[in-house]
Amino acid sequence: MARIAQDWLVLSLTGSASAVSMWLAEPVHVDGAVRLPGVRAARADRFTVTAEVRALLALGGGNVAAVHRELAGRAARQSPAGTAPSLTTLRRALRRDLTEGERAGLAGGEREARKHDVFLARPRGWRNQVWEADHVQAPVLVDVEGAAHRPWVTWFVDCASNTIMDVAVTPGHPSRESVLAALRAAVVREGPFGPQGGLPEKVRVDRGKGFLSRTVTAAFDALAVEVEDLPPYTPHLKGTVEGLNRTVESMFPAALPGYVRQPRPGRRRAPPKDEELLDFEDFATRLLDWVAWWNTSHRPGLAHCDGLLGFRQRLIELVEVAEDQCRLARQRSRVERAQPRTGPTHVRAALR
Repeated sequence: MARIAQDWLVLSLTGSASAVSMWLAEPVHVDGAVRLPGVRAARADRFTVTAEVRALLALGGGNVAAVHRELAGRAARQSPAGTAPSLTTLRRALRRDLTEGERAGLAGGEREARKHDVFLARPRGWRNQVWEADHVQAPVLVDVEGAAHRPWVTWFVDCASNTIMDVAVTPGHPSRESVLAALRAAVVREGPFGPQGGLPEKVRVDRGKGFLSRTVTAAFDALAVEVEDLPPYTPHLKGTVEGLNRTVESMFPAALPGYVRQPRPGRRRAPPKDEELLDFEDFATRLLDWVAWWNTSHRPGLAHCDGLLGFRQRLIELVEVAEDQCRLARQRSRVERAQPRTGPTHVRAALR
């Protein structure tokens, strides 16, 4: 029976009978092997990767053989002569003590390391700590008073729960009015809005003129919301909303009539003339339904509690916003808009 168990371990773990025999014998004299079976016990004389070995590996461009020759040469020049690890021991230590990204980075630089490691990952915060806002043009043609147009979507996304706070859809290019409409729908939880909402502590935006206009800036100031204006050409600094922009393009409009990126037969690129397009109101209704599905039913990872479920499970108390506060913010923004422009529009610091 013991022989059958050993054969099963050989097939399922390593394929080496000597390794399995060593693991079975270790509990006799090693207490840690009982708690972690199959893991080789750490010994005081085991070779480990030190800062010196890392430096040699970086200078050698990831060449393990060159590092081994340097260590062997240093050991031979000592008096009395020291011992150097074998090449096999050195390779085993590098695989054990360095991640795959670290080994690739020491061999090929930072660009190679990014292929294996997570790049610019932010720690998960709490709900309404940071929102991200953006405009995205839907890749679908809709009927707007008899003419085909591609609508624009303006939305705010909670970075902690990946919840779409709310959206504003416009048939033409977005402006400060669409930003204010999306902001009002995102912060208010009364009436047809909610259950997500409340005031965020910070909102990240790009350098779009709709977000940095005096009207929108006055509305954010009236609600005591900090605005972080990101540097140009840095979409990775607002990766949550940028990821949502890419996701919605592949999940929502691809099955709608008038999708502009669908493959065409032959060399024809224009859509068929007899294709019936959705009207603007129908498109907006379907988009709101998709947003509700995203917040409630879409579960890419239950461990992170994404969506509205994760938004509700956050323990930070919501800062409620009444309709009167939004009305006062709109009045203040109208006063700012009526004032003559005397200089450049005040924006917050682009870098933190």
